[in-house]
Formats: sequence, C-alpha cells, structure tokens
Amino acid sequence: MSAIDLKAKLREVPRQPGVYLMRDALGSIIYVGKALDLRRRLASYFMASGKTRADLKTRALIDSICDFEIHVVRNEEESLLLEGKLIKDYRPRYNLALRDDKRFLLVKIRLADPWPRFAMTRMKKDDGSRYFGPFPHSSALRETLSWLNRKFGFRVCRPLQPDEAEYRHCNADIIRNCSAPCVGRIERTAYVARIDEACRILEGKGRRELFDELRRGMQQAAAQLEFERAATLRDILANLEKTLSPTRQFSRGRGLPSTVKPTEDLAELGQLLHLAGPPRVMECFDISNVSSNHIVASMVRFTDGRPDNQNYRRYRIRTVAGQDDFASMAEVIRRRYSRILLENSAANPAADLSQEDVLEAQRRLARAGRARIVLPDLVIVDGGKGQLGMAVRELRALGLHALPVIGLAKQHEEVFIPGHSDSLRIPHERGALKLLQRIRDEAHRFANAYNSLLYRRRMHESLLDDCPGMSPKRKQVLLEKFGSVARLKHAPVADIAAVPGISAKAAAAILAFLGRE
Repeated sequence: MSAIDLKAKLREVPRQPGVYLMRDALGSIIYVGKALDLRRRLASYFMASGKTRADLKTRALIDSICDFEIHVVRNEEESLLLEGKLIKDYRPRYNLALRDDKRFLLVKIRLADPWPRFAMTRMKKDDGSRYFGPFPHSSALRETLSWLNRKFGFRVCRPLQPDEAEYRHCNADIIRNCSAPCVGRIERTAYVARIDEACRILEGKGRRELFDELRRGMQQAAAQLEFERAATLRDILANLEKTLSPTRQFSRGRGLPSTVKPTEDLAELGQLLHLAGPPRVMECFDISNVSSNHIVASMVRFTDGRPDNQNYRRYRIRTVAGQDDFASMAEVIRRRYSRILLENSAANPAADLSQEDVLEAQRRLARAGRARIVLPDLVIVDGGKGQLGMAVRELRALGLHALPVIGLAKQHEEVFIPGHSDSLRIPHERGALKLLQRIRDEAHRFANAYNSLLYRRRMHESLLDDCPGMSPKRKQVLLEKFGSVARLKHAPVADIAAVPGISAKAAAAILAFLGRE
C-alpha cells in the first residue's frame, strides 16, 4: 500500500482509545501497539519529523509498514489487556515487551474453604475457585485487596483452617485488621456474608455508591483538617478506580472489538475464487515440524468469518518419517475428511449414499440436520503447489472431487487454485486476503502451541519410557535409586534387581534395552 493510501486510511481512524496492528508487505503482523488517541498515535508513524527523531529500531519498523489495522476499545485498561493478548498471540518481530508467558493478575477465592481468603494468581484453573479479572494495574490491585481485607476483617494467613496455634503468632486481630475467625470471634455465616459483599465490589457492583462514599469521607476529613486520613482515602479511591474500571476479557473468537467486516470479506472471497457463494465454513491446515521428534498439524475452523474454537483439531503425524511437509499434509487431510465421512455414515446407517456423489450426499445430510460434522465450504492449506497437490490427491481418493480447496503461500501471499498454473494475487488492502491471513495465522499459532506443549512434555520424559514392560512406578523407583539413566546403564544387574519390584530377568532386560539404545 502506498504512503498516499495510508494517509487516506489514516483520516478515517477515530480519535478513540484502542490497539493497532502494523503489517509488512507480506501482510504479516510486525508490531502491536496501544493508544489513547488512535489517529494521533498512528499519524506519528507517517510524519517525516517523527522518523528523523526515531531510534534505529523504530526507523526500521516505519520502513516496513505497508498497512495497519485498528481495534477500538472503551478505555485505557481494555487497550492494555488487548495489546498484551495480541502480542502473545502473534509475537510480532518489533515487540519486545509482553512476549513472555507472564499473564495479567487475577483474584481467586475458594468459597468452599472453611474460612475463605482472597489470593492473587496469573493462571485460571478448573479448581472450584471463583475468579475475578484480569486486572491490568497490579499495584492498584494489591492495594485494593489490602484495603478489602482491612475493611471486612478477612484473614490473610496461609493455613487452610487456622486455629489458636496460628493466633498466638498473629497480630492482625490486635491492630483490628482481622475478625479472628481462628478463635471464633466471628461465625462462618457472618464471615461468608462479608466475603459476598467484597465479591460484589470486585465485580464492580455498587461501584458508583462506593466511590461517592469515599469522596464524601475524603472531603469531610479535609474539612476537619485530618489531611493524613484524607490522603489515605484519596489513594484508596484512586486504586479502586483503576482496579474496577469496566473492562472486557478478550478471548480468541469472542469479545474482540474489530474493524473487520466478516460478511463483506466472505462475499468478496467467494467472488474472487468463483465459489457458489460466500464460504461460511472454512478449515485451514498447517504443519509444524520444529524438529523431527514431534511433527504436528493443526486444523482450525472459521464459521461466518470468525474462529470456531470448539471445532479446532490437532494431530500428531504418524506415518511420515523425518520432515516432509507434503506427506504430512496428505496424512492430516486424509485423516480429517475420512473421519468426517465415517462419522456421518455411522450416524445415518439407513441412508442410501452409494449411488450419490459423496460431496452432494454430505451436503444433503447437512441441510437435513443429520450430519454429525458438516463439511467446510472451503479448505485452505498453508503452502504452495506441493501441499495443495497432496491435499487434492487425498480429497479425490475420498470422492470429494468437488470440495473447494486452495493453497496460501506465505512468501508472496499467493493463492494457488487446482487446475490453474498461475497463482491468484489478491491486493493486500482487500478484506478477502486479510480473512485468509487471519485463518492461516490462527492455524500457525495453534500448531506451534501444540508443538511447544509436546516439547515441554518431552522435557519430563525419559529413555526408560520406551523400555518394554516399564511402568511409571518402576521408572520412578529406578530413577530415585540411581539418579539418572546414565548411571542405571552402567549399574550391575544385581544392583538393579535389588530394587523393589525389579526381578533379575527384568533387570537384564532393562540393561539390554539401554545397551541397544
């Protein structure tokens, strides 16, 4: 996109808070930023004076910008949350901060505990606890929780059920910061009622009344010349305003404010590919083979131009030795669509599908609401002619000759269509290409996430896992006894057989296996 086009697009940007994404000539996201005034912030990138004063990294970024995308939000807190999420999702080249796995703080409380207490965490788990957040301002959150604990007299000690032994070493009751449930100063029903009231505050309910009450107290303290108390109430109010500022939780596929127009993009894509209509359901495949240990694939599904997370699938490649993207793509296409045909056939045993075209039969079952899994309107493979050719071969072998399929090559963002020698190049500013880029980037993210998961699991695995007859319990006692596989490998048979649960025959088999490996 030319500089004139960018300036024309800039004039349409609102003066509102939000997040912006910068793209390079290939359409890849290279930078994510936030701003209180999107137009003013974006304008600074295209001013000659701004580039002159910029450092080397910023100049390189400006030279690479060919397009941008904006997401308007309601306030600064939302822009901070959304910026952090997008940076972690896309890991842009020019973003250095927020790329780690550190998440924004959450507040959790387990109401089933004898005496519940608030705690901060960065990870939400399915552990029966109630969670609030995330909160972008960590210091304000910590001060807010401290104030809530003092105001309602909540315990802050670690024991699950504190008793008199803990009370003897605690001063919180003496300075009136705790209601002392450990020695029965308060009944559990009254304590839980206070917890419910504090939870309402963290949810933002009654926020206006609480703020007005604190302002009145601050003004009254100032009028009585109690300036220290007034300053304390001022700080409490400021922290509460930051913590309880209305924010949405941005999760992939829902709640994401965007200038994207999925309906228009789908219609445009359908016209460019000469499809029968807009591809409402699309599935995209990507192969991730960082090493030959774990070759994986991902399949992501978009419905009506938006991610359909419940229908994502991930695969471990089984039949391919070494790194072979073409053969891996063939395997995952074969597994995905043969599975769909088998499940739909099993769900409709009385239907006579033998004399009917396979694709048309599947469409008929879908229209009647009898298909367990609906075939997509468009299949997208991440790659060029090689990956596309393998996908077409497998689909034809399954009888799905007419199922639309394309390949999207990343280098020049070319679209390859079966039967066409020349690729289709969609202009970078067109919504149809942006839609293809979004589903391709999502498939790439999902595949890499699976590869990373398997790698982390591999870190906890051992060569002993592949040993015949090796159970987790046996592996544990052997490693506890010998400390490592290397020491076990050079241990005498008698020493191994002396381990509880290991016979002399099993010890010899273990050494024979380790010797071969």
